[in-house]
Amino acid sequence: MSKEQNKKEQTPTSAEKENPTEAPKGDRLNKFVAKAGICSRRKADEFIKQGFVKVNDTVVKEMGYRVKPEDVIKFKDKVIEAETNMVYVLMNKPKNYVTTVKDERGRKTVMDIVQGVCKERIYPVGRLDRATTGLLLMTNDGDLAQKLSHPSHGVKKIYHVTLEKAVTNKHLDLIRAGLTLEDGKAVVDKVNHLQGRDKREVGIEIHIGKNRIVRRIFEHLGYEVKKLDRVYYGGLTKKDLQRGWHRFLTEREVIMLKHFS
Repeated sequence: MSKEQNKKEQTPTSAEKENPTEAPKGDRLNKFVAKAGICSRRKADEFIKQGFVKVNDTVVKEMGYRVKPEDVIKFKDKVIEAETNMVYVLMNKPKNYVTTVKDERGRKTVMDIVQGVCKERIYPVGRLDRATTGLLLMTNDGDLAQKLSHPSHGVKKIYHVTLEKAVTNKHLDLIRAGLTLEDGKAVVDKVNHLQGRDKREVGIEIHIGKNRIVRRIFEHLGYEVKKLDRVYYGGLTKKDLQRGWHRFLTEREVIMLKHFS
C-alpha cells in the first residue's frame, strides 16, 4: 500500500470532522430517557418518535442519537436528568388499580401505593390489568425494565387462576399443546389443577408476554376468569408480602434479576 493510500484511509471523513462528539461515548437518547425514570427503553422509543423529547430545545426523533455531556434533555418540555441511584420496589398489587403512571380517567394507579416511598421517579415494569392482582416490579432502571419486558428474554411467570367452573383435563391438555389465538400460538410451559384445591383453581406457568394472555387462553375455551393472581415473577415470590404492600428488593434479588432471569 502506498503512503498516499494509507494517508487517505486514515484521514477522517467530512462527517467525522463536523461531528467529532458523535462517536459512541454517551448513552443513546432512549437509554437516557429510561435512566431518568420516565419509562422503559422500548416506551422511550415511542415517546421519541412522537416528538415528546427535545435536545437543547430541538425535537430529536433520531433513535441512535447519543447524548453529550453538555446536552439539555427535556421530556414534554421538562428538563430530565439520568438517575444514578437505581431503585427496585416489589409490590403485591391489589385489585382495581391500573398499572400506569397516570390514568386519564382518574382511576387509582399503582403509583398511589408507592407514593413517597423514594425520591427517585420509578415506574411499573410491564402491566397487570386492573382486575389482576399479584407481583409487580417498579424501578427506574431502564435497562432491567427492558430486559424483563422483552419476550426474547423469556422471564418466567406463574399465575394462580380461579375460574367460574371446573376445568376439564381435556382442556388442560389443549392448553399444554398450545392454543392458536387471534395473534398466534399461545405457548404455555406448565398448567395443572392446584393440588388440594377445587378443580376451578389452576396454576399456569408462562414465559410469553402477550397482552392479557392468561385470560384469553381460558376465555378461548369458554371459561370466565374470576380471579387472576401473579404469584411468581422472574425468581421473585410473594413470600411475606401481603396484598397492597410493597418492599425494596435485596441486593441478591437485584443481582439475580440482572444476571440469571
